[in-house]
Amino acid sequence: MVFFQKHGVNEKDLFRFFSLRNYQFPYHFHRACELIYLNDGQLSVSIDKKEYTLNKNDLAFVFPNQMHEFKTIDCSDITIILFSPELIGDFYMNYKGMIPEDNILHLDNIINFNKLDSIYGKKSFLYSLCDMLVNHTSFIPSKQSTKTKVLYKMLLFIEQNYSNDCTLKKAAKYLNYDYPYLSKLFIQQMGMTFTEYLNNYRISQSCYMLKNSNLSVSEIAFNCGYSNLRTFHRNFRKMTNMSPKEYRELD
Repeated sequence: MVFFQKHGVNEKDLFRFFSLRNYQFPYHFHRACELIYLNDGQLSVSIDKKEYTLNKNDLAFVFPNQMHEFKTIDCSDITIILFSPELIGDFYMNYKGMIPEDNILHLDNIINFNKLDSIYGKKSFLYSLCDMLVNHTSFIPSKQSTKTKVLYKMLLFIEQNYSNDCTLKKAAKYLNYDYPYLSKLFIQQMGMTFTEYLNNYRISQSCYMLKNSNLSVSEIAFNCGYSNLRTFHRNFRKMTNMSPKEYRELD
């Protein structure tokens, strides 16, 4: 599943969007470009550890492989747009290896997603955002340290294995790194332990499934890597301050 997977983009004309309310998602990255558009409320967004606060009609333009996360402030109604870089081929080639100094745009007009039904409409919309971004900010080279590259491999391992028995010990063996090194690196880079992040990731995925599937709570818990339903309920309440049932029924 779910909506941010996978890191690679197989379809060169990938363009999909979906709405989320009062949602949060931990640090992740992918090859697809991502737009985070705030329909209403407030949202805290972090891109490459740079913090932004989005208000109504603000849009975050996340480039391929930029680390990012978002968290609701009180309440939020957002639309996520994922698309392959090839849809903006000219822009993508001109700014390949670069990232914007400021990823946030403020739109004067509300986006009418119902009109984005043809490939021409989609490209026109995306290129208009590219034009806004070029006129709004400067671009700097994207630099990845050795530690960042290792962290990316760990996050990719979590994405691919969170629904199974996913542990740091297995990640260390798979990536061929020492366990103590990965443990220390993860805490330094993410500000939390591997297990804390894994639980955060699993609960975020379960929130999406609760709102967008008819699976039972126990099925969702299992699909998100929890073999113990009590542990799932405890972690879910710790993150959301409510039960899975209450979250599903929340408007």
